[in-house]
Amino acid sequence: MSDPAQVEAVASAVERDLGNPAVVIHNAVGGAFGTFREIDPEILNRNFQVNTMGLLYLARRFAPAMIAAGKGAIVATGNTSALRGKAGFAGFAPTKAAQRILAEAMARDLGPQGVHVAYLVIDAVIDLEWTRKRWPDRPDDFFIKPKAIADEVWHVAHQDRSAWSFNVEIRPFGEAW
Repeated sequence: MSDPAQVEAVASAVERDLGNPAVVIHNAVGGAFGTFREIDPEILNRNFQVNTMGLLYLARRFAPAMIAAGKGAIVATGNTSALRGKAGFAGFAPTKAAQRILAEAMARDLGPQGVHVAYLVIDAVIDLEWTRKRWPDRPDDFFIKPKAIADEVWHVAHQDRSAWSFNVEIRPFGEAW
């Protein structure tokens, strides 16, 4: 969600139905592949709105209640594009890097107020029906399982306050990184 009105509508519904969330996960992703000469600037901007501004809007909406409670967690999921810019990822990597830096700024601001902010780098192809079709000859251990990602997000969101992590990377054991 990159539209503030959309974020507000969803946030209000969540609070009405469930109360203030203790954990917020920003798992939205906008991406496009191509070099900087090939990428339509409007596509890059759209991806920035989803990947970076969506995190900003969610955090601004939910952080005040977490601060008031003196606890909470905001976890943003990203990938290795947040750490390196490959030529064919010009429509994606800059927005994920901005997302990671925004999350780090939020962590430094919110951490002393009792709110844990973390960035989860997923360095893998997620095991989904469409990814299996795209890489039909790859073995099972090429893919990362969605449940394994969810388990790690849960772990990070519930870490002991004495040992919070920020930049967490997960990948299948066979990933060449």
